Amino acid sequence: MANPLQLKSLNHISIVCASVEKSVDFYVNVLGFSPIKRPSSLDFNGAWLFNYGIGIHLLQSENPEGMPKTAPINPKDNHISFQCESIAAVEKRLQQMKIEYVKNRVEESGTYVDQLFFHDPDGMMIEICNCDNIPVVPLTEDKVWSCSRFNCNIQNHQQQIQQMIPM
Repeated sequence: MANPLQLKSLNHISIVCASVEKSVDFYVNVLGFSPIKRPSSLDFNGAWLFNYGIGIHLLQSENPEGMPKTAPINPKDNHISFQCESIAAVEKRLQQMKIEYVKNRVEESGTYVDQLFFHDPDGMMIEICNCDNIPVVPLTEDKVWSCSRFNCNIQNHQQQIQQMIPM
């Protein structure tokens, strides 16, 4: 598999916010991120958060009133996705927090991925899923990636298929 830029992992995503404070509250109390120290040379309002091996950098908008209005929840729109242990537990918690969401289900050969989509305070779409139910199968290689929350294992595609077929 080619890696022309010798990338190692996703480091962070940056999100422009109408209110950094409201967004910090959301990412900490809804998604479980923790605030971390920002470099003191950054001379603009923002916050850095970290969890699950990735960072989220929140940047205060220079024109909060001019930010786009939140669109209806659309699973086919730009979003960031997090895997979870229990979709039912996430759905129950979203209901308790009175967060509007949309459910979706993807099926591949009898295996299902359940998805919940909702917005952060600025309209950034968030997906919570059990996406690790379906292996990542490259279209150009003879390998299967099975990705859990903390690691990806590459297996020979034939070995993966043999493990799926009962003898």
